[in-house]
Amino acid sequence: MSSQPSITSLSFEQHPTGFGIGESQPRLSWRFTTNEQTCQNWEQTAYDIELSHHSSSTPETHHVKSSNSVLVPWPSQPLKSRDIARARVRAYGGPDSTPTEWSDWSTVECGLLHRKNWNARAITSSVKQSEGPLRPIRFRKTFTLPFAKVQQARLYITSLGVFQAYINGVPVGDHCMAPGWTSYLHRLNYEVLDVSSLLHENEPNTIAVEVAEGWYATRLGFHGGRRFIYGDEMALIAQLEMKSEDGDQFTVPSDSTWKSYHSAIVSSEIYDGEVYNALDEQDGWSSHSSALEATWKATREVDFPSAELVAPNAPPVRVTEVVKPIQIITTPSGKTIVDFGQNLVGRIRIPRLAVARGENVILTHAEVLENEELGTRPLRVAKCSDKIISAGDEIDWAPRFSFHGFRFVQVEGWNPDLNIIVAEVMHTDLARTGWFNCSHPMINKLHQNATWSMRGNFLSIPTDCPQRDERLGWTGDIQVFGPSASFLYNTSGMLGDWLKDLSAEQLKNPKAIPPFVIPNVIPEEAWPCFPQAIWDDVTVLLPWTLYQNYGDVEILRKQYPSMVGWLDRGVQRGPDRLWDDTLFQLGDWLDPTAPPDQPGNARTDGTLVADAYLVHVTKVLAEISSIIGEAVNASRYETEHQSLKLRFQTKYVTPEGWLVGDTQTALSLALVFDLLNNPKQAAAAGARLARLVGKSKFQVSTGFAGTPVITHALTKSGYPQLAYRMLQEKSCPSWMYPITMGATTIWERWDSMLPDGSINPGEMTSFNHYALGSIINWLHKTVAGVSPLEPGWRHILIQPVPGGTVTSAEAIYETSYGRLECRWEVGQGGEFRLEVIVPPNSKAKIILPTGAGEKEDVKWIGSGKYSFTKTFDCQAGWPPKALVPPMFEAEDSFV
Repeated sequence: MSSQPSITSLSFEQHPTGFGIGESQPRLSWRFTTNEQTCQNWEQTAYDIELSHHSSSTPETHHVKSSNSVLVPWPSQPLKSRDIARARVRAYGGPDSTPTEWSDWSTVECGLLHRKNWNARAITSSVKQSEGPLRPIRFRKTFTLPFAKVQQARLYITSLGVFQAYINGVPVGDHCMAPGWTSYLHRLNYEVLDVSSLLHENEPNTIAVEVAEGWYATRLGFHGGRRFIYGDEMALIAQLEMKSEDGDQFTVPSDSTWKSYHSAIVSSEIYDGEVYNALDEQDGWSSHSSALEATWKATREVDFPSAELVAPNAPPVRVTEVVKPIQIITTPSGKTIVDFGQNLVGRIRIPRLAVARGENVILTHAEVLENEELGTRPLRVAKCSDKIISAGDEIDWAPRFSFHGFRFVQVEGWNPDLNIIVAEVMHTDLARTGWFNCSHPMINKLHQNATWSMRGNFLSIPTDCPQRDERLGWTGDIQVFGPSASFLYNTSGMLGDWLKDLSAEQLKNPKAIPPFVIPNVIPEEAWPCFPQAIWDDVTVLLPWTLYQNYGDVEILRKQYPSMVGWLDRGVQRGPDRLWDDTLFQLGDWLDPTAPPDQPGNARTDGTLVADAYLVHVTKVLAEISSIIGEAVNASRYETEHQSLKLRFQTKYVTPEGWLVGDTQTALSLALVFDLLNNPKQAAAAGARLARLVGKSKFQVSTGFAGTPVITHALTKSGYPQLAYRMLQEKSCPSWMYPITMGATTIWERWDSMLPDGSINPGEMTSFNHYALGSIINWLHKTVAGVSPLEPGWRHILIQPVPGGTVTSAEAIYETSYGRLECRWEVGQGGEFRLEVIVPPNSKAKIILPTGAGEKEDVKWIGSGKYSFTKTFDCQAGWPPKALVPPMFEAEDSFV
């Protein structure tokens, strides 16, 4: 049995496949797998990369003495547009520094790296539509190949709007809502699709594309939103390039020779849904048809977009799961509602829909029921409704260019059949990397709900909610949820792309103030652009999160102008260099005591929250500056950090360690951001936080700012049992309360649904927001006990902290080096057992739980499988009774 690991995957940059990549010198990464019993303490000492260029018959081999296996430099000459290369790698390591087997070959292919590579024109319908919603347009072009055998065919395609392409009637790819939503005035994604197998030889071929308005021209924003933010005409840009076995080339670009016609889809909008008129359908429109060639209209060339055309690193949006309904409900008013049992984001598919000619089928989507009827009030003015006008034939129907957030669908005009109707789950098809499980079913449900909320809100961009007239890329939400998201899924490509849009939108502002949403669609009159802590701090903290998880220093370099711009020009400071306290701050947004119509009315002063964040962000930027070699700035920001920290202490902290805010959020931020002066102050602040948690009867008393950090603060201060007790509380407000009410996703408000089953009366109420689900970062880091000890997870910290009624927990995380596994359980007699699998080329620091008065138990291990056993009182301090009102001590609803 080999003592060497195997290399299981070779990848390029942060790209999901390497096909159509936008980099000329893509960095390479490889992951290992091994038999844990025979490959202990394996570390790489060198590697070989073998490259085979498409244009050369002679492979080149590069030997590098290095322990790096993640994002290593491209070893050869830069690739050019359309270039194809194959690579494989082997690594040396172990006691004899012997090589592994070669990995399988992986292929990388460049997209169009330069604007000059595009000879396609932007085309639209010959007749401009006067008002919205715009009816989708269908385009087609028939051609005959000038050679017999096609060796390779690539379709480079994008649109002003969203598109679906066909070759000879066959859909190209499995992407949805392509090319996705970007800051269209700055960056426009294009897709690269392999269509080699779809072309016909010795007969006509037809390329056809349907384009809908998508995010480009639809109504976006709350309070009715605005239409035509980016433009008032949809357009197609397509370039079909074919190559013969003899090297001959043939290109079919979009231009005025293409034909167009209106779609059978009457309208397709993000908020309002899709209307499909089967009476207008032209069968075979996407295939060769001489009859259609005669009836279709000319196209019109429009200005080519000025935005940069980019090959995204993010995977496309796809249908990732099919959910079957669990029941059909007849409401008191006689309506028919299909219940899918899970709040999700996607679309309905009815593969065999048949009603009489001219009849209408209407599907209205919502997340909850209220008074046993469909609860549509939280949708505000979004219709979230699809309509099918039947031609009398049975059809396979699903909306093509819209999506909804829903669990319940009200059906009119058709009797739904549980065996026919399904829900297709849609989101950016990120690779799953992290899993968590424990012995407590409700905690597992909480983690599952947060995962579903991430899936629903990672559709092209990270959004706040997926259902109402909003669905925007709010910066504060992803800032607080970023660490959790980047454990669950590989977010490096998607969030890295989104941060490029953030920079583009931010840096066009003279003061480098980021908009609240990216891409920015909110007009100044609706929500003026003014500086804000937490939200705008995403400029620094989200790249830092990505660096911590993926070890990619380039993300810090690329975003550095954005970071420096924000701290140097964007922050509105007072005389003491902290925040100007005359500026309104959103602060601890959605504090549970905030009235329904005043979500920013929190117990914790907004300026205190902002100042705490400013001190922390300044410290982080000092570290970032040092990492990327910006020594002058590193010194400047570190000096600024020390000065701001001292001013924060003078302004807010008593000599004994209490905070003038005296709230759970204020104390938690001070503890987690290390804002206190000495251990004595920290101990006093921790004790005060514990007292406030007890006084609140373990109910949540924090909003956006405090919720991500309070359990970390309690654990850091020596009160992990209080953190567990908070987590397991069921009364409102708490993390478990929504689960008792049937929640299958994370709610926007702690009480989005009231105990009587009615919906919160505030107009801002969503049942699918991930921000308050940021508690799961604590589940990963503290309950399961895994976190990166250094950026990229090469050195791992394993430090589980048992507590509460949880008797076992596990986490699995696909690091950049291989799979990390950590499992623990508490047996009878207090025996704690820990099993760990560390991937090759990695190390782990193990800190076993200790009892009162015990010295910290630390061990360092290399790769392999390990077991540890220790006996101590895991339930010491449980249930926590100190500082709790006597009438509450016997409460056992959490068990």
